Amino acid sequence: MLKQFYSINHNEAGCDEAGRGCLAGPVTAAAVILPEDFDEPMLDDSKKLSQKHRERLRTIIEKSAISFSVVFVENETIDEINILNATYKAMNEAIRTLSVNPSFVLIDGNRFINETHISHQCIVQGDALYKSIAAASILAKTYRDEYMIELHHKYPQYNWKKNKGYPTNEHIAAILAHGKCPYHRISFKTKQQLKLF
Repeated sequence: MLKQFYSINHNEAGCDEAGRGCLAGPVTAAAVILPEDFDEPMLDDSKKLSQKHRERLRTIIEKSAISFSVVFVENETIDEINILNATYKAMNEAIRTLSVNPSFVLIDGNRFINETHISHQCIVQGDALYKSIAAASILAKTYRDEYMIELHHKYPQYNWKKNKGYPTNEHIAAILAHGKCPYHRISFKTKQQLKLF
């Protein structure tokens, strides 16, 4: 059973990201403020859900949320400022672009550089503990997956409709066979580890 709030004394948002460990495409962050009475038994960490359930929950979250925001930081920026800073950038922007200002933010993970001047708390595996973070994880994941499927039609050789840019054996083999494309990240440790780029 996911917890409703970390603190009942705040207008609380949850924030999470998707795509941090990918070889291609953006890192995506979402922030969500849920109403006090939000009750959806199927809500959970996006990684534990099927695509069908994530899509169903995305519709419910978007209809029910007091406010939500989704932000993409593209691969060029990731290469420029590194993936950790790009993730912080996406999360900060997602929080800032909520149509309702939260007074407190729950961040999935163990650290965060906060540029919003809004109090926050980092929660390790928060997407499996708090409803607002779980909701944010679902929006970040579904929006990013949707985007990678669109990119798949431009570059079908990498099969992004299936691997979404993650370093699967198939994706790595495709890079070795076809080289990189403009949506690949070239600054990752995997550049040295796998000698892809």
